[in-house]
This record gives sequence, C-alpha cells and structure tokens, in this order.
Amino acid sequence: MSTGTDPLAPLAQLPGVPDAVAEVRKAVDRLYGHRVMRRRAAEVTSESALRGARASAALAGADWPLEEVRRRSDFSADPESRTVGAALRIAAEAGQLLSIWRHSPLQVLARLHLLAVGDGDPAAGRPRRAGETAEELFPLDLDPVEGVPVAPAEGAVLALPPAPGAEEVASRLDQLSRLLVARAEGQGVGTPALVVASVVHGELLALRPFGSYNGVIARAAQRIVLIAEGLDPKSICPAEVGLAELGTEAYRRALAGYLSGTPGGMAAWIAHCGGALRLGVRESTAVCEAMQRGMV
Repeated sequence: MSTGTDPLAPLAQLPGVPDAVAEVRKAVDRLYGHRVMRRRAAEVTSESALRGARASAALAGADWPLEEVRRRSDFSADPESRTVGAALRIAAEAGQLLSIWRHSPLQVLARLHLLAVGDGDPAAGRPRRAGETAEELFPLDLDPVEGVPVAPAEGAVLALPPAPGAEEVASRLDQLSRLLVARAEGQGVGTPALVVASVVHGELLALRPFGSYNGVIARAAQRIVLIAEGLDPKSICPAEVGLAELGTEAYRRALAGYLSGTPGGMAAWIAHCGGALRLGVRESTAVCEAMQRGMV
C-alpha cells in the first residue's frame, strides 16, 4: 500500500487520524503564539526537556518527582538513578543531533544509546547481536511494602510480543533509515509530522534494537522527528509528559495496536501519540503562564 513516493501517506487517511493531526497542529500553533515565547523561548525549551526526561524515565520505571530530578547531580547510585540520568543526558543532546539525523538516523540512535549507557559498556551504541535480548519495555509496578510485582489490573495487556531477532532488527532499521533520509531529501513531505513521529516511535518500541533503554530512546527519537518535520522546531512540546499522564497501561495498549499492523490498531496508536502531544502542549502552556506571572 503506497501513495506516491511516501509509504506512510495512507496512514494519514486512516479513520480519526486527520482529526488527530488537525487537533495537534492547532494546539502547537497556539503554544507557539504565546507571548512568553517571544522573549523566553530558550527557557521554555529547557524546561520542556527537563519535564520530558523526567516523564520518559517514569515510563521506564523510575518515577521521580520533578523537583528531585531538578535537584540531583549524581545519577549513578542505582538502576533508577541511572535511568533518570540516561533520560536527562539524551534530552540535553537530542536537539543538537538534528543535522546528523537528516542524513544518518541510525548514527543518531547509536549516539543516544551511548549517552544512555556510557562508553564503559561494551554494547554501547550498537544494536543487539544474535542471541542478545532486550530489556522489558514496561517494568511491572512493585508493591511499596513487599517489593514484589503488583498484580495487573483486570483486562490489562499482560505482555507484548518478544522483540525480533538481530537480523530482522537490522533489516527494519535500514528500511526506517532509508524512509527518513528520503523525507529529508524532499520525498513524501505531504505526510503529517505526527504520523511520521508516531511511526518512528512505534517502530523503535517494536524492534527494541538495543539491549537497554529502548523506550527512552524511542521517545527521544519521536521528539527529534517532531523537530525535523517542523511541527515543534523549538522542542517545547514534551509528548513524554502526556504519555506518562495517560498511563503505562494505555501506552501498552496503544503499542499493541501498532504491533498488530491493522488499520484500526495503527490509527489508535497515532491518536494516542497525538493525545500525548496535546497534553505536552498543555504542560508547556502552564510553564509559559507561570513565567508570565513571574512565578518562574
């Protein structure tokens, strides 16, 4: 199924997707028109990166209060600390990788993984090899007293399909890279940014190309796409905040729709990403309002 030179174009016509695209565009435009953006845009960008990183880490199992993330300087003490630190390092550098992303997305993904794990890890910056496994995307909640996994809610999506093997991962990453480079060269530019970002996000979650931090990397890649596609050029719309607000179970269900490959599942995934982005816009709008009142 393809339209013109862009294989993603049909996704933009799925039921509900045009409305999701229009709602996101309207919300983002309203935020960019806020009077605070005329003089304090860099501060909004910085705050968006911080809040997005905190939320992305929360989705990876390290749910820290925002002020704790803001206060801390050492993120090496334990797995949760390292997850928060990984999200912060990625958020700090993601926006600087745009020029490389346009011609070599895989190089950027490798860089994001290196930022996450540090150069002391022998697997840093390279996709999984044959026989290597990927970490669980959605860690189970633990009982705060007993420290054991909490039973999932009735009707919850218990498990996602296992990550593909290394050979399939390499092939699909190459296809994804070719698609993104072609878009950067002017092919398929009619497909909305929300659709492209949702596909990149979903595909990286599906592939889990690295041994660790795949969720954090996938969410950062979505943010880079939104910058590259011109929807959020100043990176002030933290979709990660919206994903966290909508909840892990809703995230998992939406991803299951993407993994199904059905039109309905794909549309639901794109709509979920759109809803998260609108909530991210709401978060940054609140930041702008606080700045305007002199509270920040």
